Amino acid sequence: MELRQLEYFIAVAETLHFGRAAESLHIGQPAVSQQVSRLERELGVTLFDRSRRTVRLSPAGARLLPHARGVLAAVERTRAAVSTTSGRVRVRLGTSSGLGARLERVLDELGVLAPHLDVELVGASTRPRLDRVRGGSLEAAFVRGVHSVRGLRVVQVWEDALVAAVPVTHDLADLTEVPLGRLSGLPLRLVSRRENEPLVDLVTDACAAVGFEPLRATATSSLQDILAAIGTGAPTWTVVYAAQASRLRSSRVAFVPIGTPRLTMPTALAFAAQSPATEALLEACRLVAND
Repeated sequence: MELRQLEYFIAVAETLHFGRAAESLHIGQPAVSQQVSRLERELGVTLFDRSRRTVRLSPAGARLLPHARGVLAAVERTRAAVSTTSGRVRVRLGTSSGLGARLERVLDELGVLAPHLDVELVGASTRPRLDRVRGGSLEAAFVRGVHSVRGLRVVQVWEDALVAAVPVTHDLADLTEVPLGRLSGLPLRLVSRRENEPLVDLVTDACAAVGFEPLRATATSSLQDILAAIGTGAPTWTVVYAAQASRLRSSRVAFVPIGTPRLTMPTALAFAAQSPATEALLEACRLVAND
């Protein structure tokens, strides 16, 4: 049994999707499927009930999950204990999609404030990210739209603005700012509420406040696929974090600031206990937010 097999198993268990697990691990989906299958053969059990449309934990997989998390947490504690003897401290930081240049600036500030920290970035969806912080395999994690979590400290560090992504050929693409109500005639492509509850609630509540319920168009969990769909076919729209939009390039999609009302999402740092590392992270975030 290899540690990466447990890591891949946890990623699939947390997302219940082999493709999204692969994206969070920054590897190809075949590698994830292969290693999970090897783990199942070694253990002599089926860890997931697979169908063409769904992936679910089997009873054996549900029993393995807390133990697998415990193994990886113990490995991280061992690595941390060894790294401190050399004066280096390893910090695993959970990240959220769309942080853009802000994340890089936080890491730059952290390099000045605490040059002895070796930061490893870990991608995962919100709930698994918080579970890993609670379990000790992450020292801290960025989260959006989360104000409190049982057993963790959640400190807001900044607000992220949202912009509208519309077809570049649409009249709205030429505006310097689009009132939210002007988007009422276009179907909205947005991830499911199950995948991103704070974002979906923010957008739908804001639309309701200006007098309309958005028409929902088919959307996937991949922003790249959503933008590709917006750039072709009948006009639709979605929302993207401004920090993320500045790094996206598309000849078929325009990113237009939303006004009246403006949409912003709070970003916070979640951690289990105050430490020199989390204090340095919070200070780095404060410097970036005030810049």
